[in-house]
Amino acid sequence: MIRTRAVHWRKGVVFALPGLWVAAVLAWELLGPRGTQVIPLLAAAPAIACAGTGRRRCVTLAGVCAVLALVPPPSAGRADTAARLGTCCAVVAVAAAGHCVSGRRRRLLRELERTREIAAAAQQVLLRPLPPRLDGMTLAGGHLSVSEGTLVGGDLYEVLATPYGIRIVIGDVRGHGFSSIGTVAAVLGSFREAAHDEPALPEVLRRLERALQRHLGERGGPERPHSEEFVTVLLLEVRADGVVMALNCGHPWPYRLSGAAAAGGRPRAAAAGGGDPLPPLGLFPLPPELPLARLTRLLPGDALVLHTDGAEDARDAAGAFFPLARTLAEAVRGAPVVPAAVIEHVQDALLRHTGGRLSDDIALLVLRNDSRHAPDRVPRVHLARSGWPRG
Repeated sequence: MIRTRAVHWRKGVVFALPGLWVAAVLAWELLGPRGTQVIPLLAAAPAIACAGTGRRRCVTLAGVCAVLALVPPPSAGRADTAARLGTCCAVVAVAAAGHCVSGRRRRLLRELERTREIAAAAQQVLLRPLPPRLDGMTLAGGHLSVSEGTLVGGDLYEVLATPYGIRIVIGDVRGHGFSSIGTVAAVLGSFREAAHDEPALPEVLRRLERALQRHLGERGGPERPHSEEFVTVLLLEVRADGVVMALNCGHPWPYRLSGAAAAGGRPRAAAAGGGDPLPPLGLFPLPPELPLARLTRLLPGDALVLHTDGAEDARDAAGAFFPLARTLAEAVRGAPVVPAAVIEHVQDALLRHTGGRLSDDIALLVLRNDSRHAPDRVPRVHLARSGWPRG
C-alpha cells in the first residue's frame, strides 16, 4: 500500500511539473525587471512533458507554449518580434523531437517487456519450480543470481521421484550469468532422462558426463578449446528407509538439519559426508569405479540442506565468510524444520552479509523427511533391480 501511494505521488509530480514550469516562466516574465528575456525557457516545457508524461501532453503543451511565446502579456513590455518568433520555432522543434523520441521509447519498452516475458518463461522451464511435496518429502529451493533480472545463472538443481528413490542433483557451472545457461540446460536435461532410466546412481553420473562432453564439444570446436570448462555436481539418492547415497564431483557437501526435538532441545546443523570428492565433471574422465558413499540417514523430521559454493564463499565488506552452518541452525529457532522458511532466512542473511553485492550465483535446496516410519529393509524395487532374491 505504501509503495503504491509513493508511485502515484511520483506520477502526480511528473504530470504537474511541465505546467509548473510554464507558470514559473510567465511569472518571471511579468514580475522580473523590464527587458529580461525568459520566454525562451518555455521551450523546455514540452521536453519535460515528453520525458515524463507521454506524447499527447507534449503536443498540447507545445501548442500552449508557442502561443505564449508569440502573444506575450501586454505588461511584459515591448518585445523583440524576431526573438519571440525564434522561441516559437524552438518550442515546435523541441516538441517534434520529443514526440519522435517518446514514440520510439514506448516501442522499445514494449519490446523489452515482451522479451522479459519470454526470458522468464524459458528460465522457468529450465530451472522449473519444485513441487512442495514429493514422495514423503517436503521441498523448497531458492536461487540468487549475480546477473540482474535473471532467474537462472550458473547453478542448477532438480529433484525427481523415480522407481529407485528420490534422486537429486545440484551443481555449479564454472562462471555465472547468461554464458553458463547452455551448460546448465545440457546437464539438467541429461539428468531428467538418466534419473528415470538408470537403476544405478553411478550410471546416472556417467550419462551426465557424456552429455556435458557433447555440449562442450559442440560449443567449442577446434578453434575454441574447452579444457577449462567444468561443472561441480552432487548426486543424491534418498531411499525409502531414509538412507542417502551420494556421488560427489567437486561440490560442497550438504548439511543435515535437525529440529530442536530431534537434537536434544537445540537445533543443529551438521555437515553430512566428508572425504575427498571426485574432480568436477569436464576436467578429467571419470574413473572406472565410482565411489558410491552412504552419506547419512534422514530420520522423520530431519532435513538435508544442499547448496553451491557461493553460499559459503560469500564475504562481507571486511572479508569475513558467511557463517552458513550457524545461519541454518538459527533458521530453525527451536521449531520443526520448515524448508521454505529456511531458504528465506538464509537468503535474507546472505544479502545482509554481502550488502546485496553477490560475487557468485547461489543455489539452495532443502528436503525434509516427512515419513512417519523409516523401515530398515531395502525397498523391494532395489532388490528386484539388483537381482537379489526377494525375502
